[in-house]
Amino acid sequence: MAIIAGINLPDNKRVAIALRYLFGIGPTRALVVAREAGIQGNPKMREVSDEHLARLREIIAKFKIEGDLRREVQMNIRRKIEIRSYQGIRHSRGLPVHGQRTRSNARGRKGPRKTVAGRSRAAAKK
Repeated sequence: MAIIAGINLPDNKRVAIALRYLFGIGPTRALVVAREAGIQGNPKMREVSDEHLARLREIIAKFKIEGDLRREVQMNIRRKIEIRSYQGIRHSRGLPVHGQRTRSNARGRKGPRKTVAGRSRAAAKK
């Protein structure tokens, strides 16, 4: 099993897919890194030689990934909350940040519905 930046990359996945297990490396960057490392085709991780693995580690070390990137993202969110920007307020309230509608949908961000017991019967009596 190949270990890059402290993360175990699965042996049975293709290189371009396995590199995505690293936080901060998406589909496009994974292909660019694999091409720059000189990996021909799209072999599985177990088929990659040790020289290519060393080259992958060198190339990936240039990017900000995993812990450093996670820390930076969290610091950016904290800064927005502290300065009370619109996005910071949305983060602190647990609402969608990027302008999505909340009248319907947004259940993943807002959580499960909070129903009020006896609400429909109380409204019917009046």
